[in-house]
Amino acid sequence: MQGLSAFGNGIYAVESGYNGPDVAAIHLIEEGGRAALVDTGNNDALVHVEQALAETGLSPEAVDFVLLTHIHLDHAGGAGAFMQAFPNAKLVVHPRGARHMAEPSRLFAGVSAVYGPERAKELYGELIPVPAGRIVEATEGLELNLAGRVIRVLDTPGHARHHVCYFDTRSRSFFTGDTFGLSYRALDVAGRPSIFPTTTPVQFEPEAMHASVARMEAEQPAAMYLTHYAQVTDVPRLAADLHRLIDAHVAVAERHAEAGEGRKALIEADLWKLVDEEGVRQGWTLPQAQVRKLLALDVELNAQGLDVWLGAR
Repeated sequence: MQGLSAFGNGIYAVESGYNGPDVAAIHLIEEGGRAALVDTGNNDALVHVEQALAETGLSPEAVDFVLLTHIHLDHAGGAGAFMQAFPNAKLVVHPRGARHMAEPSRLFAGVSAVYGPERAKELYGELIPVPAGRIVEATEGLELNLAGRVIRVLDTPGHARHHVCYFDTRSRSFFTGDTFGLSYRALDVAGRPSIFPTTTPVQFEPEAMHASVARMEAEQPAAMYLTHYAQVTDVPRLAADLHRLIDAHVAVAERHAEAGEGRKALIEADLWKLVDEEGVRQGWTLPQAQVRKLLALDVELNAQGLDVWLGAR
């Protein structure tokens, strides 16, 4: 299957197809003929996951868990459709997000306010409610048993207050959602990845993000599995870059704290300068026009997140 990558230890990345290739991964964890899925993409991603399960010899009934890192719809929009397709699965989600999975109308309204109703419908389709009895709250320290393989929950705010990461004790790796940033394979240089924080959309908390990254670092993980995009190693270097760039994003925002109307546009312009500087630092070989296309939505939403953060202080 195109878009299925195997990393060993029963871990696979499934290309969700959301917003282009190699942008958003759904991770599949297989153990003893049972499966867990980390994040869902939108409804359109379901067919890709069903194909991946078939290719790895797993049936829909083999899925025990659908693990949401948080409820932003590029990570959780397909949750209801997935739960219909995988009848034995439990949906695991932060306590702040559980009610929105059972009754997603307010969640869709919030996304519509950002993108507009038509664009939100185009991106995410219909959000299907999940029966409350199939939802497990992902509380700090919760341990999930996947055929004897223990997956532990860490509460990891910073990107959102409803964000958790999952530590897989077998591979000693984290599934990080957005807390450990973005790392697109198109920006790799001779296999060496770069990293970028994501501050979007309305609950960016820089000190909490620093603390969450440091908590994960302390486990000395072998790898991180990012929704955007898939496996990265060399965790200490990337974590140091992430801490540096979180601070750089905060500095950009504070530079324009008193700008008033038009502040978001000023922040966004300076974020593009930061992207260009990082490209030089990391030696990116991707042409600038392609970098702009790849990061356009991320930079726009980071600017929005920083603008909202300034307004909430």
